[in-house]
Amino acid sequence: MTQVDSHTFFTGEHVILEPLTLEHVPALCLAAADGNLWELWYTTVPHPDDMKAYVDKALDQEARGESLAFVVRDKTSGEIIGSTRICNWDQANRRLEIGYTWYAKRAQRTSVNTETKLIILNYAFSTLDVMAVEFRTHWHNQASRQAIMRLGAKQDGVLRNHKLLKNGTVRDTVVYSIIDSEWPTVEQHLKHRLAHYQQ
Repeated sequence: MTQVDSHTFFTGEHVILEPLTLEHVPALCLAAADGNLWELWYTTVPHPDDMKAYVDKALDQEARGESLAFVVRDKTSGEIIGSTRICNWDQANRRLEIGYTWYAKRAQRTSVNTETKLIILNYAFSTLDVMAVEFRTHWHNQASRQAIMRLGAKQDGVLRNHKLLKNGTVRDTVVYSIIDSEWPTVEQHLKHRLAHYQQ
């Protein structure tokens, strides 16, 4: 069984992926406040009052070897601008999900998401040797769905009535994936987008 390294840092041209710790809670609160992201009913960005519990849960999953959580730091400014996570890692079937991804409003539709996903996808396929990387989002989260498709992921299907949300609504979850045979082409696509700033 492959062990998740909870101390792994990744550095790109625009971002640094830094292992999530409780010390990041104040900075994550500031990032979420840029755009009041918790007010978007179809996302799971925590309110600042709930950020510590959000981080505690992520660290608990990490301790069980089920996930690997990061904060996303802007390499130029040094500011924490969001969070992302490897999660639902099914080692027996060599499959994992990239999820819990959100960014401060100022970082959305920039090079940030493209490079963050390029880094994690490369780690997943090259180091963790997975066969598939999955992405899931709310049916009504059009921005997220478009961002996932821009990565080169293909839609697998829709899980209807998949989750009960805190606000009482029911979430239909759209599932996308990139499989190992597609990764070389997707990797070139993402590198091209980064080089030409096509975000």
